[in-house]
Amino acid sequence: MCGIIGVLLANANASAALELYEGLGVLQHRGQDAAGIITCGARGRLYQHKRNGLVRDVFTASHLADLVGSMGCGHVRYPTAGSSSHSEAQPFYVNSPFGLVLAHNGNLTNAAPLRRFLDESARRHVNTDSDSEILLNIFAHELSLGDKVRIDNDDLFAATTGLLKKCVGGFACVAMVAGYGLLGFRDPHGIRPLVIGRRRAAIGSPGAAAGSDGYDYMMASESVALAAQGYTQFEDVQPGECVIIPRSGPVVRRACAEPRAFTPCIFEFVYFARPDSVMDGISVYQSRLAMGEALAEQVRAHLAVSGDTIDVVIPVPDTSRSSALQVATRLGVPYREGFIKNRYIGRTFIMPGQQQRVKSVRRKLNAMPLEFHNKCVLLVDDSIVRGTTSKEIVQMAREAGAKRVLIASCAPPIRFPNVYGIDMPTRGELVAYQRDEAAIADFIAADGVIYQKLDALIDSVRRPLMAQFDVSVFNGEYVTGDIDEAYLQHLEHGRGGMNGTKTPVAQTTIGLYNQHDGPR
Repeated sequence: MCGIIGVLLANANASAALELYEGLGVLQHRGQDAAGIITCGARGRLYQHKRNGLVRDVFTASHLADLVGSMGCGHVRYPTAGSSSHSEAQPFYVNSPFGLVLAHNGNLTNAAPLRRFLDESARRHVNTDSDSEILLNIFAHELSLGDKVRIDNDDLFAATTGLLKKCVGGFACVAMVAGYGLLGFRDPHGIRPLVIGRRRAAIGSPGAAAGSDGYDYMMASESVALAAQGYTQFEDVQPGECVIIPRSGPVVRRACAEPRAFTPCIFEFVYFARPDSVMDGISVYQSRLAMGEALAEQVRAHLAVSGDTIDVVIPVPDTSRSSALQVATRLGVPYREGFIKNRYIGRTFIMPGQQQRVKSVRRKLNAMPLEFHNKCVLLVDDSIVRGTTSKEIVQMAREAGAKRVLIASCAPPIRFPNVYGIDMPTRGELVAYQRDEAAIADFIAADGVIYQKLDALIDSVRRPLMAQFDVSVFNGEYVTGDIDEAYLQHLEHGRGGMNGTKTPVAQTTIGLYNQHDGPR
């Protein structure tokens, strides 16, 4: 997963850099490997700064001052495809045609044939192992087919249509055409989210107004990035839709792909998104409350069979707090904060490398013996993926004095790889792969494991007019229809043969001109 953002301000003399920076800070939970911003000045010149690290560390006041222009794109990276190289920090840029910038969240499932097409037929050089660069070059190729000196909205819609015919997978993109404007689009299934909002510009703002309507516009992965800066009237970019925000002229939107089953990723609501976000009209917070209520019934059924008595419900912070509170309320059991979180350690799930994830668990969490001593404890987590993190947490609970430790997951067993942008792509990494619940409990050294039922999870998230979700990690049914055993084995080979570690990728990096890459 990654976080993407685009801003176009009504005041052509204003600076979009600070809003992009603030928005990326709000989206930091979606990626902490790298961050980047590219802005566009009044004469179409592009300015960029990007590198590995957290948003607060990548950008200084001096960097932001140098990012000139009233529109721009930003990105926070969580590596799922390619490597963690500095060269793969986004947004990406190509100078032909017209000067294009793109920030991407998701994953292409047909990246290999697309790369061959670009190399052999389109004669476009892809310099990294990132599928985001492939997306950008496919878009550039489609836009170049018009062979026009100046472009218009129809050209951008045609290029998006061509891209959506060629590219398969789950993806949401924010792009910028130098001197022209912003655009955003989603894959035809709407697997990855993208939200657009507007805000009335300050009265008397000089310069040309975007859309001639006096509004500032922002697109981002989650509504919380917009709400934090006063943007309102949120709308979701629809599956297969392209939304164009020109520097001059009205905002326009058009469906650029044949209708498909609308299947947003349910794991956004389980784990990735912030609870104060609303995506595709669904409140993440309300969904997690409903998950807790449904999970409580599973816990109740488990206790009736096992004979256990729960003394306390403790969440694994932070994502599971809302659900754990509902579990405790429904069971009539005290809810306690038994783990104190060090907020200066990032999200362990999105850290690159399993060894780093495990080491960070004890750096991030500290158990309070007062809440564990001589008690039968129910730990509630959003999901159990690789199992090694859960094993560490169970051990911490025992070391703090717990008499028995049960763990309940708000998500069902994850037994299949994710191919749409979440870093769980091999079966051998997944604790539930070829294991039943008793074997899983044994692996993580818990006295019992309780999982949410898939139907209950779907019902917890589902709202009117939203009947389906991508739940491939639970049932192995991939909505794009292009995933087979050979594809999954190829993924596993690319990560060192199901051992959860990416094989090194040799790279030759040719740096673009970047006035911010030098020493400061």
